Order: sequence, then structure tokens, then C-alpha cells
Amino acid sequence: MEAPSGATVEPPPGGAVEPIAPTAGPEAELDARDWCAGVQHEQRVAEALLRLERPDPAQVRKVLNGLGYIDERIHGLRRSGAVTQFVVDLRDKGGRLCLDGTANGELTEVEACVAPAEGTFDIANIHRRL
Repeated sequence: MEAPSGATVEPPPGGAVEPIAPTAGPEAELDARDWCAGVQHEQRVAEALLRLERPDPAQVRKVLNGLGYIDERIHGLRRSGAVTQFVVDLRDKGGRLCLDGTANGELTEVEACVAPAEGTFDIANIHRRL
């Protein structure tokens, strides 16, 4: 429902924003369960990594492990310049969800990505946002 002309729209309490399902890009390839879970995973990982001043691969792994992500699901964890990069395989029950992230202490970006539903997880085969 649209707000009347000239009306102000208040955000939901606590600053929460209700996500809108994507219509294009890799996230559109995810089913509703994976898409919704991806939003939650993105937020919790980003918030946890923002607490690190100078995240290196060991610190990022420790944070991810502390959030419940096991080592076998963490891929491509490496440092490139001041940025630590990682991918987390979240595929479950035929799902295709993964997370693609970077952290450098000042900026942390974590976005849902899409992996093939079957087979060995391979970073080369994931679909990222362009």
C-alpha cells in the first residue's frame, strides 16, 4: 500500500528493514528459503567481522567458527593487500546458497552468492553479484 502524497513513511521499529526478494542477479536463482537465510547470514557475518580492526585470515576464520561455520565450509580464505577474502558454503538439502565476503577493518562486505546444488564446492563455479 502506498503512503498518501506528502506523508512521511516511518521505518519499522529498531531500524529493521524488511527485505524485498530480488528479481535479477544471482540471488534470483535462490529459492525462497535460501534467499531469506542469505539475508540473515549476510547480516550476522558482517556485524561480527566489523568488530575486527585489522582482520587477517586467522581472525576471520575464528569469527566464522564462533558463528558456527565449520572449517570444511570456509573456502578461499586469503589476504590480498589489506583485504581478507572468504567464501562460505551454506548449501543444505539441495540449496545453492553461499556467502562471498571481504573485510579490511574499515569496510566489510558480505553478499549471498549461488553455487551449484550438487558436487564438490568450487569457488570458480559460484555466481556473484556483478
